[in-house]
Formats: sequence, structure tokens, C-alpha cells
Amino acid sequence: MTYAIAVLAFVTAERLAELVLAKRNTERLLNRGAKEKAASHYPLIVALHAVWLLGLWLLAWDRAIQPVWLAIFAVLQVLRIWVLVTLKDRWTTRIVILPDAPLVKSGPYRFVKHPNYIVVIGEIAVLPLVFGLPWFAVTFSILNFLVLSIRITAENAALRGVSDFSDRPG
Repeated sequence: MTYAIAVLAFVTAERLAELVLAKRNTERLLNRGAKEKAASHYPLIVALHAVWLLGLWLLAWDRAIQPVWLAIFAVLQVLRIWVLVTLKDRWTTRIVILPDAPLVKSGPYRFVKHPNYIVVIGEIAVLPLVFGLPWFAVTFSILNFLVLSIRITAENAALRGVSDFSDRPG
């Protein structure tokens, strides 16, 4: 197995595990009275990430690894874990609002409103650079920007009714 395949297999396994975790957390939140908001854009997010990962498998499976970019990607994984650990059972890939639950203000949420999206922006750009694919990084970064513009606008609108939203640093 090449290093490129090992990295791609890791990211694929990570994404699949996150989908399982997100589904479990979403179901638990909905059972506790949470409501999903703005679900219509969710297929765009899934499609973007699926095409991004599939494209990397097609283009990068046999390419050399750029160690500096791999190190940056590893840092992003640590930040991803920090987000997951901070949100615990409230982390999901959908916009799910639990009424009367306070917003999480610990961990990376002390510093920014949407740390998970910062990680995703980094991953979409950095992983192709691990394989020396700058044009792929730029293309998917632009597509990700468009999808996240929809997503963050929808999430902010959904959170407006949650107490203390405006108190968090942006």
C-alpha cells in the first residue's frame, strides 16, 4: 500500500465514521425534541464532499506525499477532534437545534462561532495539496465556499433564537 492510499483510506474511514456518529447524534437530538432546520441544502454538502473524496481517490492514489502539507492536515485533524469532543452528542452534520439548550461556548467555540467550518475549509484545501494538486484544491475551495455560504447563513438564522448567540465572538 502506498502512502497516498493510506492517507486516502484514513480520510475515507474518518468521513464514514463521522457520518455514523452524525446520524446517531441527530436521531438522539430529534428524540430529545430538537428540530432540524434548513435541510434542503444538505444534499449539496454531501455531494461536494463525496465528489471531492472520489476525485482525490481517482487523481491521487499513486502520487507522492508532500510532508509539510500532510503535517498541516494532521493539525487540522487535531482541531477536528477538539470540535467533536467539545460538542459531544450535539455534533452533527445537519443543522439541528435543541430548544432551550444553551449554545456551547467552550473549547474552540470560545474563539469563533463556527470552528468546524474552519477545519472543513482547511481540509478541502489542504488534502489535495498533500498530493500536489493545487488546481484541485482551488476548484473545491471555491465550490466549498459557495456551499458553506448557504450553510452558515442558514445555521446563523436557525441560531438567532438561541440565547446569547450575539455574545459569542465572531
